[in-house]
Amino acid sequence: MAEPLMTLAAPVHSDLTIRKSRFIGCAQPIADRDAAQAVVASLRAAYPGADHVCWAMLAGGQSAAVDDGEPAGTAGRPMLEVLRHQGLDGVLATVVRYFGGIKLGSGGLLRAYTDVVAQALLVAAKVPLQRLQEVSCEVAYDLEGVVRREAALAGVELLDAQHGLLVRIRLRLPQSLHAVFRSRLDDLAQGRISWTS
Repeated sequence: MAEPLMTLAAPVHSDLTIRKSRFIGCAQPIADRDAAQAVVASLRAAYPGADHVCWAMLAGGQSAAVDDGEPAGTAGRPMLEVLRHQGLDGVLATVVRYFGGIKLGSGGLLRAYTDVVAQALLVAAKVPLQRLQEVSCEVAYDLEGVVRREAALAGVELLDAQHGLLVRIRLRLPQSLHAVFRSRLDDLAQGRISWTS
């Protein structure tokens, strides 16, 4: 049986200076490419004087390796390989670089970007990756509180509630919890919940 993929419990950071260049690294849990690009955009805004904001991500079958102006294959790809080697998914690695005036060469850059991500991951708390899914249901108004309470107790994320003739509720939860959670709600509502996904 294959080992389960792991993700990070929380962001981890590293900061290395190599031949006068500063490399500020971070590895953090991430949902998808859109979320990763939002983080990268925020880093560009937070470090406006940085020469490069390189990044790599693995998330649910999506991957990316971005060199951001460094020579091709010297930044994003090595960072991605560190994530793969550690069996991670749902993770974004970023490195902000301030150039110190001394060129490192392709081999030096490859080592630097690998090392800064690996250093951050040394202190990372890794947890099993849980695949999430969205589900929707429709309930009468008198059952809305039951659904909300059970979702809160189970750690299920309430995404949206729309009020019309019935209350349409969208939830996000781990796939492994779906069957048990749905069965519990069906029992509590005595079959008066209409599941639409």
